[in-house]
Amino acid sequence: MSFKIRVPASGHEFTAEDNETILEAALRQGIGLPYGCRNGACGKCAGTVLSGKVEYDTDALRASAKKEFEDGKTIFCQAHAASDLDIEVREITSNSDIEIKTLPVRVEKMQLLSHDVMQLKLKLPETERLQFMAGQYLEILLKDGKRRAFSIANAPHDDEYIELQIRHVPDGQFGDFVFDGLKEKALLRIEGPYGSYYLREDSPRPVILVGGGTGFAPLKGMIEHAFYTGMDKPIHLFCGVRSKRDLYMDEQVKAWLQDHPNLKYTPVLSDPEPEDNWQGETGFVHESVVKHYPDLSGYDVYLSGPPPMVKAGMDAFYEKGLPETQIYSDSFEYSDDALKAMGITKPNTGR
Repeated sequence: MSFKIRVPASGHEFTAEDNETILEAALRQGIGLPYGCRNGACGKCAGTVLSGKVEYDTDALRASAKKEFEDGKTIFCQAHAASDLDIEVREITSNSDIEIKTLPVRVEKMQLLSHDVMQLKLKLPETERLQFMAGQYLEILLKDGKRRAFSIANAPHDDEYIELQIRHVPDGQFGDFVFDGLKEKALLRIEGPYGSYYLREDSPRPVILVGGGTGFAPLKGMIEHAFYTGMDKPIHLFCGVRSKRDLYMDEQVKAWLQDHPNLKYTPVLSDPEPEDNWQGETGFVHESVVKHYPDLSGYDVYLSGPPPMVKAGMDAFYEKGLPETQIYSDSFEYSDDALKAMGITKPNTGR
């Protein structure tokens, strides 16, 4: 059985099934209700039921959530709809609405995705969740006071672990540490989420996603979020790398294509090796985009990866009619130690 839930202040409506909480139902349908733990501890998802009935085990509430309940609030991460509802709750509509947290995490799993890309899955404390928008990033806080920024590669609904994809940049101290020193079960500290690079779900325009190298990471989160929320507008993913061995998670993307007809995929190699026997597109990834889309005026474009790729892409896309208001970018700067190793002293943001 399902029930209709309305948020009169915003006019939003969504449907809750009897096997899901009100928060789960909202997030599944792209309605940004706030949360901090999703297990009845923090109370940050609390709101008011204006009309209708809910049911849940109030004995399971803990700490701040119990206090909110005693003050007459409903804890939406635990409550199930028992009728149609009108509710009052703060909604997350932009990145500025999300609380930035500093949290300890445990390295739950490490997996090589390619010869120079490591996937980290970070386990949050049992009583915490990191609310974020698809495409945002976090910072790892190092013991020497430095920070390293990495895009979140999972979708917001799939938040039991935080997934990062870290490239081993030659002579980069943190990359060296990840590949040669970091072990599973190690503890790290993170802060976030940050950034205005996230999927604009309310736009009616088709989407073009352009990633260079690990610029695929935030795009992966966006795609998985689009699938989860039922977004059916066309999405075209372009992935640019040097050679075939740099093209990671290619099989995952191909599996998506089987289940999601609105998704297209174009991998592009800039410098394929003879042994690659590559029959696909070659050259720079932004050149492939403009070949497919000579008029970009009706699209939203998301661009992430190394700074030269991002700049070249933006310049090319503007020439093809893309308005500045329809392009979103995240430029992955090298860290200071990696720049120093390459003989570059220009300060940067740590990406």
